[in-house]
Amino acid sequence: MTEIWECNVCKKKFTSWSYFNSHVTTHTDEKPYQCTQCDKAFNQSGDLTTHLRTHTGEKPYQCTQCNKAFKQCGHLTTHLRTHSGAKPYQCTQCDKAFSVSSALNRHLRTHTGAKPYQCKQCNRAFSDSSDLTRHLRTHTGAKPYQCTQCDKTFKKSVDLTRHLRIHTGEKPYQCTQCDKTFKKSGDLTRHLRTHTGEKPYQCRQCDKTFNKSGDLIRHLRIHTGEKPYQCTQCNKTFNKSGNLTTHLRTHTGEKPYQCTQCDKAFNQSDNLTKHLRTHSGEKPYQCTQCDKAFNQSCNLTTHLCTHQRR
Repeated sequence: MTEIWECNVCKKKFTSWSYFNSHVTTHTDEKPYQCTQCDKAFNQSGDLTTHLRTHTGEKPYQCTQCNKAFKQCGHLTTHLRTHSGAKPYQCTQCDKAFSVSSALNRHLRTHTGAKPYQCKQCNRAFSDSSDLTRHLRTHTGAKPYQCTQCDKTFKKSVDLTRHLRIHTGEKPYQCTQCDKTFKKSGDLTRHLRTHTGEKPYQCRQCDKTFNKSGDLIRHLRIHTGEKPYQCTQCNKTFNKSGNLTTHLRTHTGEKPYQCTQCDKAFNQSDNLTKHLRTHSGEKPYQCTQCDKAFNQSCNLTTHLCTHQRR
């Protein structure tokens, strides 16, 4: 007869001692599996195995349709639904369906209004545990996601994923109207409006419209004069967060944008883009009056004045 082990807490039964032993630790604070690369510990060996891939970068689960690879088998299973279109998780309250169970669980709370995850420091409540986890970092300042290519760290895994594309050059989001590709899905969404002409964001102070919500927010500061981004080193203020980020590099000397062709580095991505044209010979700014072309827009502007003087 097969021996059965039963959990005293939840009454689950197991025919394997090792599975039973691992399960028991889920009811305790015991975390016997310690990462040798950092101070994290886990209550199951499989979780440690998965975690170690954040250090090694190993992605053993590969999609046979598009060659993307994943650290976890479950992530591959979920990804495959982007090819098949399968949405096996159906909402019982409406006709929406989802490709992952967690998305269905989050959606169901839009019907119930439940916010079961509460911050103990400020009492804010959230409908999703991941939202609470991210919120807690506003109190702790923790940035647990570290780039393996440089020393940058991030509060959100999605921010690390986007950042890594700076190193890999990957642009997974392709426009269906032209051959342009993008590193971020939001950039693709905004780009598509260049084809449709859609400008869904309208200023209530004047009649200007914008195809990006961020452009509208920045535009509104023209009316209000608001400069919400302040430098902690010299008290200068800015109306755009990007301007503050760039300004801070005048204090730190940081030049995060490295040329892959030579050893030059830059404190602004635009400057790197311009510099790369010295290697590629690209001249994207074409004069409409003659056949001359330039690698910088300012050079084209100067050149156009030679036509106006004639």
